[in-house]
Amino acid sequence: MDITLRIPEAALHHLLDTVLIPRMVRVRYVAPTPEAIDDIPQAVARELRRREIASLVRPGERVAIGVGSRGIGGLPEIVSALVRELRAAGCDPFIIPTMGSHGGANAEGQLEVLRHLGVTPERIGAAIRSQMETVIVGTTPGGTPVHVDRLAAEADAIVMVTRVKPHTAFRGPYESGLAKMIAIGLGKQVGAATIHARGFGEMSHMIPQATEVALDRAPIRFGLAILENAHDQPYKIVAAPANRILSDEPALLEEAKSAMPSLPYARFDVLIIDRIGKNISGDGADPNITGRYPTPYASGGPEISKQVVLDLSDASGGNANGIGMADFTTVRFVRKMDLGRTYPNALTSTVPRPVAIPMVLPSDRLAIAAALLTCNAVGREPRLVRIQDTLHLESFSVSASMLGDVESDLHQHVDSAPESLHFDPHGDLVDLKPDAPQPLVAGASNADSW
Repeated sequence: MDITLRIPEAALHHLLDTVLIPRMVRVRYVAPTPEAIDDIPQAVARELRRREIASLVRPGERVAIGVGSRGIGGLPEIVSALVRELRAAGCDPFIIPTMGSHGGANAEGQLEVLRHLGVTPERIGAAIRSQMETVIVGTTPGGTPVHVDRLAAEADAIVMVTRVKPHTAFRGPYESGLAKMIAIGLGKQVGAATIHARGFGEMSHMIPQATEVALDRAPIRFGLAILENAHDQPYKIVAAPANRILSDEPALLEEAKSAMPSLPYARFDVLIIDRIGKNISGDGADPNITGRYPTPYASGGPEISKQVVLDLSDASGGNANGIGMADFTTVRFVRKMDLGRTYPNALTSTVPRPVAIPMVLPSDRLAIAAALLTCNAVGREPRLVRIQDTLHLESFSVSASMLGDVESDLHQHVDSAPESLHFDPHGDLVDLKPDAPQPLVAGASNADSW
């Protein structure tokens, strides 16, 4: 499939070249947050050697370890430590991708997601078995079938590994965490689609109902819950026995909410995000930080008039889910989109807005200028924030008009004098090192008219 778009550059330059881009200052943000774990393998070993956890697996058992698609801090170290402990207990562990429809909703794509995250057989010391077949282990009280990965269902035991944090599209006692990975991730594409078919308005009820069925009917022994601090580093790793996952997770979620990062501004005009990607957030950029949510069932974060996304991370593998939450993007970004990996998320979740393509501009400068032109900052200097991505908020840039906000906060420190953004002759930021372009569509050439 060829996609051809012709950008009217002359008209765009006529409208946007005169837009003044404010001078920016670098800000170092030292958010109060828990200290990171200094020895991840030791933390994992300590949890698994607790008597109530160690007794849950037996020598000779084949143990399926479910690993999802999120870029969790220290994920390879966590998984490899878990594998070592299970082997030491006489078990035969192997990895299964538990990521619903991610990775293009196919087995090889899900293997590639794990490779991008550093979860490889060589690194973690166990085989990875990726396939998309499921078995139905039961139904919820409302009649919704509960799917479980076939290889996991056939194993002697299942162990889940995931991060607990607020979800990007709904609110409830179980958001992103062990329960969601069991109800949706473990169900592969068909299971994820079945749960999402009820809509995000029902998600807070569907997840615990489906999880309860899976816990009762599948050989799930325990889950390893990871909590991250504001620097996206694990500060707590907790092993929860299967019979306590639903009772323990709500408190872990509340703790995770208090530790997660945020932008220290309630309102500004333009947010520039250098990169988004599935390795950064399920929505490319975490809506809990940007304030841009794909559904009306979640809220929070700053009030922003316009959002610009400049690039797509390599580790996202062409999956551009979340770009629809931006108002402007670049030709470079769209060239990297793999529609075959992007669209299955929207079709499975039943929420198409995150994969919609916003206004596309030929360069970084024109994309930023378009946001400034349309942000309605009439009669005052626009308030502009630029971040690398929503995983890295320890350093960012703000327009000089926001210096008062910075200087009034003890946790923010000015790291540079105000200076203009620097663009190359093509209008792209010189301090943004774009990744090599990928085909616009899976299996297609780049013979398009961008």
